[in-house]
Amino acid sequence: MADAVLDKAVDLARGVAVELAEDPADVGDYLGAVEEGERIVSHRFANTARGYHGWEWTVTVARVPRGRTVTVSEAALMPGREAILAAAWVPWAERLRPGDVGPGDVLPFRPDDPRLVPGWTPSGDDELDQVAIEELALARERILSPVGRDEAAQRWYRGARGPTSAGALASEAACASCGFLVPLQGSLGQVFGVCANEWSPDDGKVVSFDHGCGAHSQTDVAAVTEWPAPDPIIDDGAVEMVDVTPVVDVAPVVDVAPVVDVTPVVDVTPVVAALPEEVARDEVPAPDGQEPAEP
Repeated sequence: MADAVLDKAVDLARGVAVELAEDPADVGDYLGAVEEGERIVSHRFANTARGYHGWEWTVTVARVPRGRTVTVSEAALMPGREAILAAAWVPWAERLRPGDVGPGDVLPFRPDDPRLVPGWTPSGDDELDQVAIEELALARERILSPVGRDEAAQRWYRGARGPTSAGALASEAACASCGFLVPLQGSLGQVFGVCANEWSPDDGKVVSFDHGCGAHSQTDVAAVTEWPAPDPIIDDGAVEMVDVTPVVDVAPVVDVAPVVDVTPVVDVTPVVAALPEEVARDEVPAPDGQEPAEP
């Protein structure tokens, strides 16, 4: 049920908000009242200060039963529905992620870590405890649990040293046949081992048996030399069969009409007239430098 006395105390609430703000102009429009409980009401004002978008000035007022005097209970700048808030606070132990621990950092102790189970508890018998520590190597208070072992196996197998990495897909042979693989003990040794090849990018790291790299103990590459290739050798004893059949170039046959010679035949045989023997002999000149023959 609304309280008429407290609902009318808007001016009183605004004055308190102005005193609380650094600049009176930071107190904006009235946003309404919220009934917090019996005879307790909170008046809200918009905040116009830069950097506080969506925040509201909230002034809570109250009164005693059957009293008419309004008193201020508290005033604060509270986030509204559109306010920008920081992420919820997370304890430091829960904020850590794999890879965050550096030199000198120490992780907090987790007594309920699901990855670990109790390894050995002293029995109180010194002789029995000595046998457990020295002969059975049970000196660790906690050991890896099945959950921790399975998580490690999945993380290693799906990581950069599993069968799906770029180096494993490009390799010619798997780590299972490499002489530099040192298998692990226990159930993890059925799938994983440690690389002991200093030339491998995985040296000193846990790799799966079906992982691989270019430094496999059984791989090899063709010898590469920087010397130029020698000139080709000509074998004088080899016989090369060469086809020497002449190629006849046959001209294409062209149908040409015969040429008919229509030039008239003229008899050019000289005609010598019969002359008297004396005349003919006298008139025939002698060759140059010779005397005419006597008759």
